[in-house]
Amino acid sequence: MASRRVSSVLSRSFTSASLFSAGRSSSVARGIGKYSTDASFEAPIIPSVKVNYTRLLINGQFVDAASGKTFPTLDPRTGNVIAHVAEGDSEDINRAVSAARKAFDEGPWPKMTAYERSRVLFRFADLVEKHNDEIATLETWDNGKPFEQAAKTEVPMIVRFFRYYAGFADKIHGLTVPADGEYHVQTLHEPIGVAGQIIPWNFPLLMFAWKVAPALACGNTVVLKTAEQTPLSALYVATLLQEAGLPPGVLNVVSGFGPTAGAALCSHMEVDKVAFTGSTDTGKKVLELAAKSNLKTVTLELGGKSPFIVCEDADVDKAVELAHFALFFNMGQCCCSGSRTFVHERVYDEFIEKARARAEKRIVGDPFKGGVEQGPQIDSDQFEKILRYIDYGIKSGATLETGGGRLGTKGFYIKPTVFSNVKDDMPIAQDEIFGPVQSILKYKDLDEVIRRANTTRYGLAAGVFTQNIDTANTLTRALRVGSVWINCFDVFDAAIPFGGYKMSGHGREKGIYGLSNYLQVKAIVTPLKNPAWL
Repeated sequence: MASRRVSSVLSRSFTSASLFSAGRSSSVARGIGKYSTDASFEAPIIPSVKVNYTRLLINGQFVDAASGKTFPTLDPRTGNVIAHVAEGDSEDINRAVSAARKAFDEGPWPKMTAYERSRVLFRFADLVEKHNDEIATLETWDNGKPFEQAAKTEVPMIVRFFRYYAGFADKIHGLTVPADGEYHVQTLHEPIGVAGQIIPWNFPLLMFAWKVAPALACGNTVVLKTAEQTPLSALYVATLLQEAGLPPGVLNVVSGFGPTAGAALCSHMEVDKVAFTGSTDTGKKVLELAAKSNLKTVTLELGGKSPFIVCEDADVDKAVELAHFALFFNMGQCCCSGSRTFVHERVYDEFIEKARARAEKRIVGDPFKGGVEQGPQIDSDQFEKILRYIDYGIKSGATLETGGGRLGTKGFYIKPTVFSNVKDDMPIAQDEIFGPVQSILKYKDLDEVIRRANTTRYGLAAGVFTQNIDTANTLTRALRVGSVWINCFDVFDAAIPFGGYKMSGHGREKGIYGLSNYLQVKAIVTPLKNPAWL
């Protein structure tokens, strides 16, 4: 699996007929009724791994929080406690930053040859590949995403990302610059120092890779704060980085809450850079704290309300399947989710009928069960938020085609939900729901859909479904977003940059662009005496 291209294992596109059945097993699907299965009628599958790492990783050692406090991390299938994890706060951030500062200023990591750093990252990638299923099990248990998705797609992507940036480590260099006058001018690309990183709960390990891999490849040290909902997988893979030869203090992992540990990290005067993925509202607070402290640089990957535009020439069956994937993937808990489905009036009625039928065939259940497409939402807060937005949709006059409530009586499962007759000013069309709720809107022509698609505070991504290259070219240039997928969606290859316009964030992650977040450029000017040439 690791040898396959990342874009092929995560994305859904229609270049191959074999992809139409991806995610559905005929042996599982036979005999399953509406929404596949009621999760409350099944005893949850017991994971086969033990949770061995629940303490903070500081300076190469697992330690208790300074306060001695712990917090529970829950199984979203049941709401039961998986383990109690050390609750880091400002004192623990101080300890972690101190370790990272010393490891950067005095330690071997930034002083190693770039080739030696790359070898550590390559060894880590090999270890992740070796422990694929164990890592995927922790991710599914803590997060609720389908095990098949974690094991066959996301963990191999981590391997790919680290190998990608390991390969860049010894290829980071400056330039020799011509100047007016007798001077030798060169630029150096230097590591920025201590990087504070805050990752979200929807893709804990992928966001670990997106942030940690380029930071380490550039020679920085890291203090990483995990999401309080999903601390387990990051703590586990951090041990593999140590096994691969990462020196103590280069990567420190603190589990804790945003108002305490997260705020302390953003405000810390010894942190040189912060990278954050999460909601737009929290991103504003991160930026404010960074500015009020030491004006540390900040990259933000924030919320989205991405349009998925189905054009009048669309093959409706294929468009329905791709739009379904674009919205419901990862239980709808995806920042770039195609959560505003714009459908041309010529195919609108047919699309609605088939979108409803597809949602009702979606396989919902225990994410450890083979063939399951949708597990539970992450926690009770997110679960209740989604149900409130479903209620807003009904009260605001949208047509509830299917779904609209809880599935079962245990855990945080929600029925795949489809609304039609959605208007632009409705909350379900304006706000980031972050759940399995598809909002379908009708449009007449390209000028109209461009205007409506861009009338949002977000600008993270968009999908375009058309057979006309001129239409595709018009839309890709007109849409004010950071990524446009044409007849595909969620293509997250390691080399493809990702980030947003407007209130969807600052900067880009992945690809060569991701390195610039963790480098500073220094210009060096030396006079030349009697140069042979300039």
